[in-house]
Amino acid sequence: MKRFFQPVEKDGSAKKPNLSSTKSEETSMEDKPKKDPTKFLTWNANSFLLQIKNNWPEFTKFITTFDPDVIAIQEVRMPAAGSKGAPKRPGELKDDTSSSREEKQIIMRALSNPPFGDYRVWWSLSDSKYAGTALIVKKCFQPQNVFFNLDRKASKHEPDGRVILAEFKTFQLLNTYAPNNGWKEEENSFPRRRKWDKRILEFFLQCSDKPLIWCGDLNVSHEEIDVSHPDFFSAAKVNGYIPPNKEDCGQPGFTLSERRRFGNILKEGKLIDAYRFLHKEKDMEGGFSWSGNPIGKYRGKRMRIDYFVVAEQLKDRIVSCEMHGRGIELQGFYGSDHCPVTLVLSEGQPSSKESDLTA
Repeated sequence: MKRFFQPVEKDGSAKKPNLSSTKSEETSMEDKPKKDPTKFLTWNANSFLLQIKNNWPEFTKFITTFDPDVIAIQEVRMPAAGSKGAPKRPGELKDDTSSSREEKQIIMRALSNPPFGDYRVWWSLSDSKYAGTALIVKKCFQPQNVFFNLDRKASKHEPDGRVILAEFKTFQLLNTYAPNNGWKEEENSFPRRRKWDKRILEFFLQCSDKPLIWCGDLNVSHEEIDVSHPDFFSAAKVNGYIPPNKEDCGQPGFTLSERRRFGNILKEGKLIDAYRFLHKEKDMEGGFSWSGNPIGKYRGKRMRIDYFVVAEQLKDRIVSCEMHGRGIELQGFYGSDHCPVTLVLSEGQPSSKESDLTA
């Protein structure tokens, strides 16, 4: 069913928002310390620019209603700054051609208007219109540090802009766009995903200073309950190819190999799948975050591959974790093939040091 959306007006008077706080703003935030964020949203936009052009009024209405403190975006699909042949700047949007300037203008104008004027954005982008992530945080909840890699190295970005790590006072937030497993045993397929899962596990095992919230398109459905048609996805293949390892057979994101590695990450990292922690039963209508094309063999076939995963220390603070898309017509997907997922935590208990300051 074809849907129509009101495009963003092109008035040519875009105003670039100030993406970094001034000293006076920083001072005022220090004078009035805020508690850490408690409302989070993650969404694979499947081209952030495309959704701004076609679905922005609908999406901004959703943002206004939910009022998240932090918005994690995957598949931004905007190229990093840097002219041809020159080093790229993955923290900035490309603007050295007329078309890239126009596209950047559209995005910056959208993010400077309500409700996004109260937020600051960080980008981690690929060299081309591929992958990429963004983190949009309310200015009153600014993180202490932001990294763009799993090694916590200043200014380094993961390939394809797949990671943004924000450190707040009492926890860390990791926004990732996991690489797709692929269908075949090739250089950029199974080995790439195995390497990614290994690095993610190592990160969690070394990440012990603050509890962690991990969100994003993790490109894996952990259990059979997390897909609409387990038999279909288990037997899926492309061009008749059957991998030599049976654990690699099936739909990328639902192979036994990926699912077992993900389960091991949760176990070894002492992590809780927030949605499944609250929702024990299968929900065929609203329990999946990705939906196949309404036309073709994937019609009605759905997977839960977008997550909020939290450290065990935070599980008692989970108030809600919901998916906001329904049905094979992709209602609530805002133009993407993924729907937004939200997490709400209760307020954390202040540390003894904070209690002494406020007593």
